Amino acid sequence: MEKISAEKAPKAIGPYSQAIKSGNYIFLSGQIPINPETGKIVNGGIKEQTEIVIRNIIEILKAAGSNIEDVVKVNVYLASMEDFEEMNSVYAKYFLNRPARSTIEVGKLPKGVKIEIDVIAEVKKDG
Repeated sequence: MEKISAEKAPKAIGPYSQAIKSGNYIFLSGQIPINPETGKIVNGGIKEQTEIVIRNIIEILKAAGSNIEDVVKVNVYLASMEDFEEMNSVYAKYFLNRPARSTIEVGKLPKGVKIEIDVIAEVKKDG
């Protein structure tokens, strides 16, 4: 097991790692819309928040030797299912390989954000 830490993604806000590489897989912790340069929550609607979350996921995957095309499972947590269509429009631009996905409305997310996403990605043996 290897802890992954990406310099270009927000630091963990609790006692956990950004991601863990285990065997041929990378397990990312849930990412919320934090600007990695300022450490502050990104204001704006669900589209802006989804965009920054996915960009942060991409940076963590890069640090782990993977990329968004290698994602096999995605969990999306929304504060409101009313945001589903707008989230989905941003999501579709990035996840072109169409991994398995669950989308769940939750009662509340950390720091009052609208979205949190975690993923599992494969590490290709040839790099």
